[in-house]
Amino acid sequence: MPRVTSPRPRRDLRLRTSSFCSDGDCVGVAIDGDEVRVVDTKSSEALQFTPAEWTAFVAGVKAGEFDLPR
Repeated sequence: MPRVTSPRPRRDLRLRTSSFCSDGDCVGVAIDGDEVRVVDTKSSEALQFTPAEWTAFVAGVKAGEFDLPR
């Protein structure tokens, strides 16, 4: 289960955002040692995941587990 952390990841971390990001309305992901942090670029909080949790989430996204019904 993710934990909410504050403040945002250190400035020296590489925050990756989607190429679809616009007007600062973005979700970013940063690797911080043994943590994966997911941030709303307008917020000061981050969701913190273990690498195993993040890997399982990404696998679920790729498998379509979170797709909305059409």
